[in-house]
Amino acid sequence: MFNKKSNIAVFSFAYLPFEGGAEVAVREITKRIDNSDFTVFTYKFDKSWPSKESQENVEIIRLGKGRADGKKYGLIWHKIVYIFKAWQEAEKMYERRRFEAIWAIMASYGAIAALFFKLNHPRIPLLLTIQEGDSENHMIFGKLGFVGLWSKLAMRSADYIQVISKYLGDFVKRNKVTAPIEIIPNGVDLDLFDTNYKESELISIRENLGIKDEYVVTTTSRLVKKNGVDTLIDAVAKFKNKRPNIKCLIIGGGPDHKKLSKKVKKLKLDNNVLFLGQISHKDLPLYLKISDLFVRASRSEGLGNSFLEAMAAGLPVIGTPVGGIVDFLKNEQTGLFIEVNNADDLAKKMLYAVNNPKIMKIIVKNSQNLVNENYNWDKISKLFRNIFDKLINSSHT
Repeated sequence: MFNKKSNIAVFSFAYLPFEGGAEVAVREITKRIDNSDFTVFTYKFDKSWPSKESQENVEIIRLGKGRADGKKYGLIWHKIVYIFKAWQEAEKMYERRRFEAIWAIMASYGAIAALFFKLNHPRIPLLLTIQEGDSENHMIFGKLGFVGLWSKLAMRSADYIQVISKYLGDFVKRNKVTAPIEIIPNGVDLDLFDTNYKESELISIRENLGIKDEYVVTTTSRLVKKNGVDTLIDAVAKFKNKRPNIKCLIIGGGPDHKKLSKKVKKLKLDNNVLFLGQISHKDLPLYLKISDLFVRASRSEGLGNSFLEAMAAGLPVIGTPVGGIVDFLKNEQTGLFIEVNNADDLAKKMLYAVNNPKIMKIIVKNSQNLVNENYNWDKISKLFRNIFDKLINSSHT
């Protein structure tokens, strides 16, 4: 165990105020590791975001000029520029901070920047976190294929690899890495998602959304093909034929919003499906607490933090047996499984959930116990602290 505070360089193409699984994980882990200071090198997506920001033991360095047109996702050349800017900025800061470990988030642009820094400082250990939720074909022939051999080289040059699910661990092993691989899942802020709100707060949210006595199905999801929101919308239409009294809340944004909105109009679900857009992570529990059921019809998933958050909030969940979901979702024990791309099956399981409240109550209790025991950020952060201690101590011998 090292005694002095260590400086750790974190390379993550996206970071706060984005609040996806990877960004939340880095925030929750770093604030709990009090024997280290972290410098996060990330991309400045929005012109209004500060270029530098300090949060407790974390300094955030946002690189690039940012966009002022509301489009948060940069073009490919922006991502390439980020790689070199992040590397160069880390080199400048190394003169003052003497980083003792490198942490790369996802085998993508941040990992390539981390690799360049590592190649220049081979004695500094590199921890690579694999959080990807895409299908394996997309990871190999899409993102990893697109950014070329550098991403694969980053995987093979890492001194330690942490994955969030067995599925991703198997993917890494098939890519001929020699580094130790450890499965540490993302966690859940149990205090946040198990908050007991005043009834007046919940009533206010329901009234604002025009919800009266409807059965409320919610998904929190980036609006992209892999998350199967189109399947959910089709299932709502089928469910409505059997039970018209339904509201579906879709929380999240993304490139498929326009296409999904057209589908809702075509199916005449305007009064049943509400697109709520991006909602602050700290406010998510409010919307889960007014819901009866959580659904995500994923086509691929690295782990599925949205499921775990819904479980912690006391909702029964429905998902597909893909990727990391199978690590925690056991059919009719901690949730219900549906077939991928099968709206009929989803509608059937939604009706089953409505008609079997006693079974759902047992499932909710099981799932809450599971999350409390295995997906606690305090427990997860200790595992990360052990990794950093091990890597830094070994580099000093």
